[in-house]
Amino acid sequence: MSVENENDRVADPSASPLAHFGHEVRIERERLGMSRKELGAEAHCGYSLVAKIEAGERVPGLDFAEACDRVFPNTGGRFVRLWPLALRYAFPPWFRHYVELEAKATVVKMFHPTLLPGLVQTRPYAEAVLRTGRPTNLEDLVTARMGRQRILTREENPARLWLVLNESALRNPVGDASIMRAQLNQLRDLAETPRHRVQIVPQRKANNLVVSPFGLLAFREGADVVHVDGFPRGYILADEGDVAAAQDAYDLLTAMAAPPDETADMIDTIAKDFP
Repeated sequence: MSVENENDRVADPSASPLAHFGHEVRIERERLGMSRKELGAEAHCGYSLVAKIEAGERVPGLDFAEACDRVFPNTGGRFVRLWPLALRYAFPPWFRHYVELEAKATVVKMFHPTLLPGLVQTRPYAEAVLRTGRPTNLEDLVTARMGRQRILTREENPARLWLVLNESALRNPVGDASIMRAQLNQLRDLAETPRHRVQIVPQRKANNLVVSPFGLLAFREGADVVHVDGFPRGYILADEGDVAAAQDAYDLLTAMAAPPDETADMIDTIAKDFP
């Protein structure tokens, strides 16, 4: 065993998927005689992060899992396959079922009155939003939130997104002006992606129809479900009547919003307020 490992905390691989992932990383790294610094260089991260991942104390990003499969011989993609299980551990228990459903969805419809939802946030925007709650695991929460976005870009059956936002959600300052500009630019790119739809409810239209964030998930097989965001936690609705009511409300929101082909220009106009 190398000197750097002699006094390290060793994760119990049966404690959680996160601990199991870290244990497997450590086994493969030591088998190669590779230092944490060397693995960190391959994964574009530092020694400390590698150590915390191996100890089951930090959630790895997908890029870290991909680096492990690239560096370690004969993994056959094992670390990328383990990654979703490790990522799941970063979410609060009450949110994990929703994340599992979201990952299987073929269509995701979302409405948010005051913020851009996590599925489309940039990393700095997500950090600024999550930091307001003063969590002790901010970095893990941000990594987990970024990991969810993979459903929109995965090679096999990427999900389609239909997003409706109040204009005030785009004007609500999160972080500094540079963070807002980058976030609005990313939203504009998303709006211009053919398979997605982004609509904005102009401020001149008083949206008193819905005041809380919610979304609908549709699947290749099985009935749609609704997720209602709230404090201190969100909840999932699967009753046919609830799903029908949510779909009706969403239809009304899309009718109230400006058409999708006006979204890019609206975002450009709003971005000018963040010089």
